[in-house]
Amino acid sequence: MASFIICVIVGCFFVGIGIFAFFAKKTVGFWSNAKVYEVNDVRKYNHAVGKLWCAFGVVFVVLSTPMLDGQNSPLVIISILGIVIEVIALMVIYTQVIEKKYRKQ
Repeated sequence: MASFIICVIVGCFFVGIGIFAFFAKKTVGFWSNAKVYEVNDVRKYNHAVGKLWCAFGVVFVVLSTPMLDGQNSPLVIISILGIVIEVIALMVIYTQVIEKKYRKQ
């Protein structure tokens, strides 16, 4: 139960990052400690990044629900593998969709 509560808190944190990015006036960064490239439309870019983080947070919480099954449950492997795949998908969506669409040429 404690692990699920921690995952819900972390998921809410990601949704909070998404809400912050959605309403930001300046271009938000996706990668830590990396300069943000110039974008075509700051507002649309921030909305896309905000939606991505919000969706990530919600799916993160949904994937952590097998942790409610109890200690030593084999269903926890769904959470572990699902979150790993979700993180990879997050990076792929950002680089292949959002970055290509909004990077200034």
